Amino acid sequence: MANTTVELKELLMQRSLTDAQLLAATEAAEDFRILPDATVIKIGGQSVIDRGRAAVYPLVEEIVAVRKAHKLLIGTGAGTRARHLYSIAAGLNLPAGVLSQLGASVADQNAAMLGQLLAKHGISAVDGAGLSSVPLFLAEVHAVVFSGMPPYGLWMRPAVDGVIPPYRTDAGCFLVAEQFGCKAMIYVKDEDGLFTANPKTSKNATFIPKISVAEMKAKGLQDSILEFPVLDLLDQARHIHQVQIVNGLVPGNLTRALAGEHVGTIITAS
Repeated sequence: MANTTVELKELLMQRSLTDAQLLAATEAAEDFRILPDATVIKIGGQSVIDRGRAAVYPLVEEIVAVRKAHKLLIGTGAGTRARHLYSIAAGLNLPAGVLSQLGASVADQNAAMLGQLLAKHGISAVDGAGLSSVPLFLAEVHAVVFSGMPPYGLWMRPAVDGVIPPYRTDAGCFLVAEQFGCKAMIYVKDEDGLFTANPKTSKNATFIPKISVAEMKAKGLQDSILEFPVLDLLDQARHIHQVQIVNGLVPGNLTRALAGEHVGTIITAS
């Protein structure tokens, strides 16, 4: 390890940061997992929070109960209000970076509301800079709420087509799980998982319990349940090698997923 560190330091002083030998040396360096006992949960904006009390209250009760045995980073989606903002901003020909800021404002609102519902249990919502205090919250109350939108803002990389920000709350929550070196990433949606088609509009849609990123792309399902960039992030990740999608409208599903049960759909790296 010491020799690897010395070699890396020498290469950093001598080579471009994109040099192949330097990149190989950084890959060989040991990677540190910051929160290996924590799980990131993404609560869907449109699929769960937008449904209001009927969907959110039972999920809040389940989170309060399950956090006794699990450490949870709870990310929020944006949902319908963000889609409304996107439609207006896109019609005004505003760029992806501006749409990113607008979408973040809605995810922030959802985090604030969820944080208020969990406040009496000691579970708080933190903003972007507040992520530095996450370890303290996890140690004391085993849970914390954050906005799922990654803080790219004007630095959002535009999509190949259109101006809708490609890295939204699915990607933001995954990046938190990956960068903190968490043990799992669970997406809480309003469907049982991945299907061969949209189950809301297709009667012939077939449920898929487990699939790889490569298989999803081969079947043309890459943007059917998660944001497309999440699949590439999953394939490139060092720590998170699979994600799980569960139906949060079914009581107990989140608890079962946290316990390691194969409920819903599991998507694995290729």
